[in-house]
Amino acid sequence: MENHKPDDTIKENSTIFSIITRKIDQLPESDRNLLEHGSTYIGLNAALCGLIANSLFRRVLNVTPARIAAGLPMAVIPFVTGYTTYSAFVTLPLTTGDLNCETCMVTRGGLVGLVFGGLYPVFLALPVNGGLAARYQSALLPEKGNILTYWIRISKPIFRKMLFPILLQTVFAAYLGSKQYKLLIKALQLPEPGLKVH
Repeated sequence: MENHKPDDTIKENSTIFSIITRKIDQLPESDRNLLEHGSTYIGLNAALCGLIANSLFRRVLNVTPARIAAGLPMAVIPFVTGYTTYSAFVTLPLTTGDLNCETCMVTRGGLVGLVFGGLYPVFLALPVNGGLAARYQSALLPEKGNILTYWIRISKPIFRKMLFPILLQTVFAAYLGSKQYKLLIKALQLPEPGLKVH
């Protein structure tokens, strides 16, 4: 049984990463952009979901002041979360050679899109706008005993309206994972730069 030292594993991983990076650099610019900036698209879609959810909660709770103060975190936080999680769970494992199965890519992409790109922005909009409604007394908030029932009743129609954007984000992230996997396979089949193919 071979004994692998941590240094050997690090060297092996950096070699794989450099080979994959070199191959990706050979792809046409549009393909390369999709591989390199996929996380940004997920982040932008998450920000859009956050802004839509924010708008729906503001309307239900009659919150009119602090439009920018509430809108900015509802765009920035979901963007950063969506971008970071997609990078960490999909893009990085793919480009380092740790993820080499299309089904895994589709599943991971879809889950990140569903949880961090769709559901998280909606759940985040609830306390942000609930706090604003309490601060500006724009809606009649419940007594202490009925809080959970009240928020469930308020949230149900919003979740129904957000169903399409959440599903769209999930399907888009799953499709992006599949597309990125296919592009990586295409890149790996390219000949090494400088080698003549007969």
